[in-house]
Amino acid sequence: MTTPKVPLVIDTDTAQDDCIALLVGLLDPRADLRAITMVAGNVGFDQQIRNAFLTLNVAGRLGEVPVHLGCRRPLVRPWESAENVHGDGVGGMTMDMTNCEPDPEHAVDTLIRLAAESPGELTIVCIGPLTNIATATIKDPTFVDNVKALYVMGGSNNARGNITAAAEFNFYVDPEAAKAVFAAGFNITLIPWAPLTLEHAVFGPDQLAEIEALNTPLSRFFTRVCAATLDFDRSVGINGTTHPDSLTAAVLLHPELVTCTGDYHVDVETQGELTRGYSAMSWGVHGLVSNATVVEEVDANAFYDYLGRTLAGRQGQRV
Repeated sequence: MTTPKVPLVIDTDTAQDDCIALLVGLLDPRADLRAITMVAGNVGFDQQIRNAFLTLNVAGRLGEVPVHLGCRRPLVRPWESAENVHGDGVGGMTMDMTNCEPDPEHAVDTLIRLAAESPGELTIVCIGPLTNIATATIKDPTFVDNVKALYVMGGSNNARGNITAAAEFNFYVDPEAAKAVFAAGFNITLIPWAPLTLEHAVFGPDQLAEIEALNTPLSRFFTRVCAATLDFDRSVGINGTTHPDSLTAAVLLHPELVTCTGDYHVDVETQGELTRGYSAMSWGVHGLVSNATVVEEVDANAFYDYLGRTLAGRQGQRV
C-alpha cells in the first residue's frame, strides 16, 4: 500500500540546518514540497536566496520547486541576523546562479493561494521567524482555516534561549509575528529549541564523523554547511551541531519519531526589556486553553539514522 504524500511548503531563512530541512522536504518520498518561501532571519536576505538555490542544486531538484520571496524585515522591528553563528549559512560555497530566478509571486500570496487551492490539506513547515505567516493571516482572514497545520520551530519550553538568556532566535527576531500566529487559531505543532533540541537533536563528534565518512555529495554538503555553526556551538558549550529545523520537517513526515508531546498554551513576550521573544508555555494548570501541541521528546537515534539514510543518497551535483 502506497503511503500518501504530505503536501507542504517550507518557510525558511535558509542557513545551516534550514538547508538540511530543505533536503528532507526535497528528497523524502513522503514529501510533496510545493514551494519554498523565504523570510528575513538568519543571514542577509539575498544570501538566503542563494542558499536555497544551492540546496535545490545539490538535491538535484533545481527548477522543480519554486522559490518565493517574502518579507524582508519583521513586522515592526529592524531585522537582526545570526551571521555570527552561521557565517553565510553554507560554508562559503557558491554556484553559477544563471537562470536561478525566484518566482515573481510574493511568498505571502503563495501561501494564501496554495492553502486556498487545497483547503485543509497544506502543512507549512515554519523554520524561520513567523513574519510571512502573520502577514498572510492579516491579508486573508480565511488563511487560518485553509491551512491544515503549522509545524513551527521556535521558542523554548520553559527553558533557556539561544540568542538571549530568555529567547530563541526565531521568536526574538519577530516576536509580534510569533504572538499573532499563536493567537490566530492555527493547528500548531511546536518543536522548541530547549530542552528538546539540546537533548535530542545535537549531532556529536562520532555522528558527524559517520556522516563525513559517507562521502556522498549530500554528506559533503552537510559537513560544509554545518561547519561554521559547529564552531559556534562548541564555543558556547554544545559538543556538536544542532538540528531543530530538519527535526521539524522530519517529524511532520515521520510522526513515529515523536515519543512524547504535551498540550500547551503558548504566548510570546513582545514588551519585556529582558524577555523579548520569550515563549511562555503553560502546561494546563493556569486556566488557559491549549493552542499548540509541543513536542517534548523524540527518538534521537531514529532521527539521526533517518538523516544518515537521506545523506547517503547520491542525488544532485558535486560540491
